[in-house]
Amino acid sequence: MKTNKQIDAALVEAYQLGDKAALAKLVKRWHLLFCKKAHWLLKDADASKDIAQESWTTIMAKMETLKDTSKFGSWALRIVYSKALDALRKMNKERINQQDYAKDQVVFVEDDKENLQLKNALLKAIRSLPSQQQLVIKLFYVEDYSLKEISKTLNISVGTVKSRLFHAREILKRTLKHTHYENV
Repeated sequence: MKTNKQIDAALVEAYQLGDKAALAKLVKRWHLLFCKKAHWLLKDADASKDIAQESWTTIMAKMETLKDTSKFGSWALRIVYSKALDALRKMNKERINQQDYAKDQVVFVEDDKENLQLKNALLKAIRSLPSQQQLVIKLFYVEDYSLKEISKTLNISVGTVKSRLFHAREILKRTLKHTHYENV
């Protein structure tokens, strides 16, 4: 019985030789996962579908350059992540512009709900991190990716992943300490 990587490799090789039906099978196997991964980053279903579609356009254009066809999955997911990160950067720029407008508004949290208050403080602290650190924190703690998996997914070294995690944790410690949550 063939593994998923072997099936993908065979389909990619068939597509590279001109079999258009092989592409349809790849799309059927991967499109939903592309949408889910993009949605995990963007939290927007419509934008996620657009990213998945854009990713397929890029994949089709560059599939001829894929030498190790068994690596299709990780190669294609890097394209999805790159496009999603680009969209996220664009969305963050728009959000910053909106925040400038709404700077004077204050969010009140009920004092008697310590857990909710702590959670909100933590989420706010995470959102204040640079986007690269936010992404590594989310992949590591929310998605349970290993350092090696994060490294492959983001196409960065394991050392860079460790560094981003370390610096993000230090910023979060300092931020939460200043909000008097260091003992919680």
